[in-house]
Amino acid sequence: MKKQTLLLSALAISIGLTFGIASQVNAALPAQVPGQAAIPSLAPMLEKVLPAVVSVQVEGTAAAPSQKVPEEFKKFFGDDMPPSESQPFEGLGSGVIINAEKGYVLTNNHVINHAEKISVQLNDGREFDAKLIGGDDQSDIALIQIQNASGLTQIAVADSDKLRVGDFAVAVGNPFGLGQTATSGIVSALGRSGLNLEGLENFIQTDASINRGNSGGALLNLNGELIGINTAILAPSGGSVGIGFAIPSNMAQTLAKQLMEFGEIKRGLLGIKGTEMSADIAKAFNLTTQRGAFISEVLPQSGSAKAGVKAGDVITSLNGKAISSFAELRAKIATTEPGTVVKLGLLRDGKPLEVSVTLDKSTASSANAELIMPALQGATLSDGQLKDGTKGIKLDSVEKGTPAAQAGLHKDDFIIGVNRERVSSIAEMRKVLESKPDVIALHVARGEESIYLLVR
Repeated sequence: MKKQTLLLSALAISIGLTFGIASQVNAALPAQVPGQAAIPSLAPMLEKVLPAVVSVQVEGTAAAPSQKVPEEFKKFFGDDMPPSESQPFEGLGSGVIINAEKGYVLTNNHVINHAEKISVQLNDGREFDAKLIGGDDQSDIALIQIQNASGLTQIAVADSDKLRVGDFAVAVGNPFGLGQTATSGIVSALGRSGLNLEGLENFIQTDASINRGNSGGALLNLNGELIGINTAILAPSGGSVGIGFAIPSNMAQTLAKQLMEFGEIKRGLLGIKGTEMSADIAKAFNLTTQRGAFISEVLPQSGSAKAGVKAGDVITSLNGKAISSFAELRAKIATTEPGTVVKLGLLRDGKPLEVSVTLDKSTASSANAELIMPALQGATLSDGQLKDGTKGIKLDSVEKGTPAAQAGLHKDDFIIGVNRERVSSIAEMRKVLESKPDVIALHVARGEESIYLLVR
């Protein structure tokens, strides 16, 4: 069986754990090199930081990618297709040492997904085995631990909430397996979402060159402090075109702490449904702002309902910090533990007010469909059971005009199969979709009917 080498797509994340959090992020040219006249350089900063950025190599087996569908539904009816065979693979990515004493390294979940062996190479050439502590596919963050190593260097972490568009940024990683590489640019945008990636979206956008293999590498400010974990690129031609994305360090740091403590992410729920603000919504509700998260529904008995949050409210801040979009709110709430009390700044009838909400517990048996598959945006799912005892995935709600509605899904439908594979839970559906098939056929039970819906 032929081995395939997978160079993992660039992604970025930043964290700060036992190391101190920087007090301020300021954009400024670095100090000049001693002995050289007026020639500013990044070299002194990079010499301190590079030992904290590592290369990550993985080996494992994974199912072969699904074959493309030449004709709609052709392979779902009558055509006998050979089962997908597992194939060995090797992968390359990057990581950032966040705790030198314990050997903790932050990287991307997609870097280590399906890995059976993980090894880490340091900047000084030393190589060590590593073990997985925990990973999270929704945020694309994973924590690994270097085994039996000493003399490690950890990175300092900045407060990513203090970043501004125009701040200088430096990306460090292992592009294409070439070895450690540094590129520079600026913070091009903040709170970027709508990229149709699976999972949470609240990215730092940068024009610092990020390429395949940079996944899990560091995005730094000019003080050499971590501001993000490199995560994704927009690359129509396959290479860097100056549009890269990183997970903000504050978000990464919060998740890393949970992975250290629990080995998994425990998510809080606000208990609302909502959407992005728009000119139409602002006009209909006589609002002067188009920033924030519009609440379309408050779930009964939820923490938000108990706190007095109402449909039609607009969330403008979380714990005193401005919220610019529903995507940003969702990402921040989904990385906060259940039971946490958060302060929401609201606009109601054009008047500001503040409420405190205790986050509910999210379970693996319920999910926003968009986090599982972007094409199902607008639907919410939960594990359920038909009257005859058949287990499946229930469509709890489908918003009108959304991709899920346009695909033909209805409220109270049950998904019982995906691409000819039986699924009885959200967890099983996630597993089937890990291979990212180009076309997806959903086997849906609707009342007494059994139908197939094609989703791209």
